[in-house]
Amino acid sequence: MKTEQSAFAKRLAAALEAAGIEASSTVLEKLVPRHGGETVTPQAISSWLNGKHMPKQANMQALARIAGVPPHELQFGVPSHKGVREANLAWPDHVRGHDRLAFETFLALPEARRKLVRELITVLATPTPKRPA
Repeated sequence: MKTEQSAFAKRLAAALEAAGIEASSTVLEKLVPRHGGETVTPQAISSWLNGKHMPKQANMQALARIAGVPPHELQFGVPSHKGVREANLAWPDHVRGHDRLAFETFLALPEARRKLVRELITVLATPTPKRPA
C-alpha cells in the first residue's frame, strides 16, 4: 500500500466519522455524484477507503463537500506550520453529517419546493395544544 494513498484513506475515514457519515462504498456511491463528483463504482470507492487509489479531483472535491473539510486538507492533510489562514467557512460544529447534507439538498431545490419545505418545518415546529384529560 502506498504511503500517500494510505494517509488519504485515514484522513477520509476520520473526516467522514467526524461528520457523522458512514465510510462505506454504498453510502458514498450515492453521495459523490449528488455533491458534484463523477459516478463511480463501489469497487473504486472501496479502493479509496482501503488506501489503494486516490480519487480524481472532481471526486476529491465532492468528498470534501460531503465531509465538510477543505479539499486540500482532505488530499494533503493539515499543514504542520502555524501561519495566517483564511477563516474556516465550514458548518458550525453542532451541524453534523446528515443534517448538513439535508441542508445542502434543501438549498439545491427550486424556490417553490424550498418554500414548501419551510412551511412543513413551521407546521412540525408548532407545538400541538394539549387536550384536556
